[in-house]
Amino acid sequence: MQLAFVLYKYFPFGGLQRDFMRIALECQKRGHQIRVYTLIWEGDVPPGFEVLVAPVKALFNHRRNEKLSAWMEADLAKRPVDRLIGFNKMPGLDVYYAADGCFEDKAQNLRNSLYRRWGRYRHFAEYERAVFARDAKTEILMISEVQQPLFIKHYDTPLKRFHLLPPGIAQDRRRPADADDIRAGFRAEFSLKDDELLLVQIGSGFKTKGVDRSLKALAALPADLKKRTRLFVIGQDDPKLFQMQSATLGLGDNVTFLKGRSDIPRFLLGADLLIHPAYNENTGTVLLEALVAGLPVLVSAVCGYAHYIAEADAGLVLDEPFDQSQLNQYLTGMLNDAQARAAWSRNGVAFAETADLYSMPQHAADVILAEHAE
Repeated sequence: MQLAFVLYKYFPFGGLQRDFMRIALECQKRGHQIRVYTLIWEGDVPPGFEVLVAPVKALFNHRRNEKLSAWMEADLAKRPVDRLIGFNKMPGLDVYYAADGCFEDKAQNLRNSLYRRWGRYRHFAEYERAVFARDAKTEILMISEVQQPLFIKHYDTPLKRFHLLPPGIAQDRRRPADADDIRAGFRAEFSLKDDELLLVQIGSGFKTKGVDRSLKALAALPADLKKRTRLFVIGQDDPKLFQMQSATLGLGDNVTFLKGRSDIPRFLLGADLLIHPAYNENTGTVLLEALVAGLPVLVSAVCGYAHYIAEADAGLVLDEPFDQSQLNQYLTGMLNDAQARAAWSRNGVAFAETADLYSMPQHAADVILAEHAE
């Protein structure tokens, strides 16, 4: 079959983007042709992929999205495909991969009523309705059980159109046999002493991921503990605001900001704790990547995958509603307790042996290629 995938932006380090790539490669492996429509493509194009970057520009994102839809529609009319799979919500999709939560629910509960008069709201509401409306035909790949009831509440979407996927952690994130050697080499490279503790926070979108909360928690550590604790913040975002916050909190050399990178497994093995106090997060793939690498996790309960950390006993999950003082307290306790960190690490590695945390691309391809997607 000829398959077409569409997403607004591809770069190698985003969670949605990595999921897209692994699903598309799985479909290609099964013998199908891959075409991709996008506004921005950064990084290599896999052999056999046809990548089309839309030649459209607009002042506002929502106008640019609409221009991409129109441009893609015109190309599809000339060169039809058997399936159109979207990684962002838009009209005309046969299958939608639900990486984002329910826009309408956020608009009603987290925004004031004036927001719903803007063109931006109308665009995203209309594009979401095109996927989830009761009479729409789009099959929906769900990666978070948390969001499904919200879509049903707002759109009365039939249950049979939802397909809940297991997580899809890449096998290269699992703790390897030479993990201790990799850790030693990593810590030498970054000049980390034996008694120094490394926190990592990984993910694009520093505001949503709660980097401000992590910086406050680091600043609140007891003086002797803070002196020997470092934080690496890694992701595709502008760190200026958070660098200013870090300086204001007197964190100096404690904090390092790094761009998204391809050697994340080394950081997971070299660190002592993953901190992830996100404001909202549909899933949180990095939580499971840390778990299978044996890195303890401190995470906010709003993250869709936080329940795996609790089930595996691989770290601590914060209560909801979020309380900064609890984060501060948990962080201090976890950094002070090397025995507990070792136990959480062992628990995560053991959980990774038995739980299905890896087969998302295969399950997604099954749905995409099934009869009902026609």
